[in-house]
Amino acid sequence: MTEVVIAGIGQTEVGEHWDIGLRDLAYAAIHDAIEDAGGLKPQSLFVGNMLAPNLSRQAHVGVLIADYAGLNGIEAVTVEAAGASGGAALRQGYLAVASGFVDVALVVGVEKFTDKVGAGVDEALATASDSDYEAVQGMTPAAQAALLMKRYMHEYEVPADGFAGFALTAHANGVANKNAMFRKAIKAETYAKAEMVSDPLNMFDMAPNADGAAALVLTRRELLPSSWKSPLVKIAGSAASSDTLALHDRKDMLYFDTAQLSAGKAMKQVGLTLDGIDFFEYHDAFSIYAALQLEAVGFAIKGKGWKLAADGAIGLKGSIPCATMGGMKARGFPGGAAGVYQAVEAAIQLRGQAEANQIKDAKFGLIQSLGGPASTAVSHILQRLD
Repeated sequence: MTEVVIAGIGQTEVGEHWDIGLRDLAYAAIHDAIEDAGGLKPQSLFVGNMLAPNLSRQAHVGVLIADYAGLNGIEAVTVEAAGASGGAALRQGYLAVASGFVDVALVVGVEKFTDKVGAGVDEALATASDSDYEAVQGMTPAAQAALLMKRYMHEYEVPADGFAGFALTAHANGVANKNAMFRKAIKAETYAKAEMVSDPLNMFDMAPNADGAAALVLTRRELLPSSWKSPLVKIAGSAASSDTLALHDRKDMLYFDTAQLSAGKAMKQVGLTLDGIDFFEYHDAFSIYAALQLEAVGFAIKGKGWKLAADGAIGLKGSIPCATMGGMKARGFPGGAAGVYQAVEAAIQLRGQAEANQIKDAKFGLIQSLGGPASTAVSHILQRLD
């Protein structure tokens, strides 16, 4: 079976980069990834981006970045799947290399939130929902997540501080991540006193929007030079699934079917069970999303995902470490680039280079990106190769 490996990784610090443009952010990550890959030259570029046409007034982002990076002539496309854009771009890069039609693929995720301020950002984010039935009513992603969270807490009798563990874990893990937007741990009292965004969602229950770019160089294992010495990580499983765009059209709003389906397919490709997964990088744009993903993937039964966080099971030394480099809450949420950051961070873990955040003897990592409230889910299994 074809082994698609991650030959190079690169990322920028996540934050507010007011003076750096979209193309410059992307180029910084590309430069580092290609250098890390020993100068391998890509034939295809897949860019994960969600909001450039809305926030940066820029479509045709794939060509923009290829041109600026000096990669003229190669195939260059933008992949859009809302917040799952980066994960979807990674899947396209993986399929291209696995098929044999492309020897080396470059996957880039990039987003520039600070190209617009104020209500325009919320309007752009709302394009991930059903425009005719949700966004037109003034529904924002945060308000929708708050409604989900409120229903969940009512249905399963979750205490007011039941979701605190997700934020506490993420911020504790973000301390040692030099590329994280927030590198300071928080206490339970801090969470309890946090400003409410949309009841019961407080400011620590949602990831901060941020600028950033991350990149991966993919190739087949047999194409690496014989002198290759870097630790090898391969993409062992890849799957995607879709659901209704509008949340109200689902049979069960408190179950993320796509998270279950895509993770299940990816694990089946590897012949892996949940016991074999050493860490899980979920899409914690909102605390409720993290809880619902843990349940859908199978780490917790329905209504008990929050307990894994409350009991410390998702910590670095827990039974299923999550958000090991800070997740979206501490690292920041760079929109369509988020899924590529997940892959870069998982590769760092599997290379054994996560330092203070290292999961001992980690061999398999599951990463999962969501578009909207799991209208899209893209899952990958990354594996350390001996």
